[in-house]
Amino acid sequence: MERANEHAKPKDVDIDVDVVIVGAGPAGLALAIGLAMQGQDFVIVDALPEIQQMSRAAVVHAGTLEALEPLGVVSNMEEKGIRIDKFCVRDQEKVLFHASFTNLNSTKQFLLMIPQDETEAILVSRLTELGHHVRRSATVTEVKNQDKSAIVQLQDGTRIQAKYVVGADGEKSTVRRCAGIGFPGETYGSFLLADVRMDWPTTEDEVTLFFSMGGVLVVAPMSGRRYRVVAQLQNAPRSPSLREVQVVMDSRGPRSGVRIKEILWGSRFKVHHKLADRFWAGRCLLLGDAAHVHSPAGGQGMNLGLRDAVALSAALSEAIAKNSSEPLEHYAETRRAAAKEVLQMTHRLTAVATLKHWSLRVLRNHVIRFVSLFPFVRRTVANRLAGTMDKASKNC
Repeated sequence: MERANEHAKPKDVDIDVDVVIVGAGPAGLALAIGLAMQGQDFVIVDALPEIQQMSRAAVVHAGTLEALEPLGVVSNMEEKGIRIDKFCVRDQEKVLFHASFTNLNSTKQFLLMIPQDETEAILVSRLTELGHHVRRSATVTEVKNQDKSAIVQLQDGTRIQAKYVVGADGEKSTVRRCAGIGFPGETYGSFLLADVRMDWPTTEDEVTLFFSMGGVLVVAPMSGRRYRVVAQLQNAPRSPSLREVQVVMDSRGPRSGVRIKEILWGSRFKVHHKLADRFWAGRCLLLGDAAHVHSPAGGQGMNLGLRDAVALSAALSEAIAKNSSEPLEHYAETRRAAAKEVLQMTHRLTAVATLKHWSLRVLRNHVIRFVSLFPFVRRTVANRLAGTMDKASKNC
């Protein structure tokens, strides 16, 4: 339960708390858990009436699992998901690059494949254990960023006063808009997303990134003998059919041995490459997709947001306890730098994967195969993908 502030609540305010979290996706929920474990006074609201029953993001990297460990959710996530040891880049059957997660600079020697709806359910359950709940069907219409507090206006007329408002409300963030924070960038186009059952010639312990002139293709095994398929595709179908997914797999994946048997769920989404000008303005802070969006190449999106959440829970707790803005300034600077690095990596990866001229593709393949001969290169790539690069650098 949210506890009331000790000082008197203003007459024109319905709820008075230290923090309002807008958005109950993975990042918002992780932030709420972190604040709850530190005894902070907050509310978390979301416009949706319930968790979306869609798998969407499905990769949780080792560095993210380590960051989430203090929240008490990792063991349940590992029980639900499946562990993957290998990452491979291919040009159809040709292996261009391979890396192993078994030698990471981490206590977690794998990446975890778990659908986002299952991750969210685990986070909601943990938040409930801590005595808090998400206020659902609660659409934020306005955020007034004032000197000493912020006012959050809900569509139903409820007014919430808080010391800080956190925008975890996605790419079209109301909090970011009301705070006047710019969100420049560009659009990559549409992506096809599907969970399928299929015959697959590659081992089930490998996430594979296929290079293709038409766009990237990612195939990853999931629990229940499912596979996640993500493909950059111009004018991707809103609800992809079995045939449409098969065509993509035939043109970009292995030349033989692939047969789609069943589409369990499918969708399309547009991917943008955007980074907020700031992660902090007055009483408003951003994290997750409200602060950064990018290509799914590398599976970094949800991971970046979850690590934002862990860092921000500590920064907010310290800022409130010390009545100081320094922890928030540190959060905003370091997390924006981390996001910028990930955006640059995914942009380069997408550009290299989609080279059009045959001579450039041949040169690319030769260069990648050559550098993959060096163990330190493979370790570096694995640690960068896993989010354990800082630890790797310290060990060099």
